[in-house]
Amino acid sequence: MIETTPRENQLIFAIHVSAGSRRNEVGGQHDGALRVAVTQAPEKGKANAAIIKLLAKTLGISKSQLEIISGDTHRRKTIAAAQIDPQQIDQQLQTLATIK
Repeated sequence: MIETTPRENQLIFAIHVSAGSRRNEVGGQHDGALRVAVTQAPEKGKANAAIIKLLAKTLGISKSQLEIISGDTHRRKTIAAAQIDPQQIDQQLQTLATIK
């Protein structure tokens, strides 16, 4: 189960990132965080940009609605999804956590 925290029209959740992977994918969980893999190397913010792009596409929201609020240079990052229906995004995250 992915740990989420609703906060004023936002949903806060953690991700566990594998940068430099063979393919971009979202699914599964690691210690309460959603697993995210991106092909971009973790240099000069390229992987972080790829993470936001992939999460936005997967969740069906715009990139501007997602923000990395902590963990810019770490594998575990905290994401804020804003201007969304927290219950709907939480349900999508829980479904993604069961993949793989």
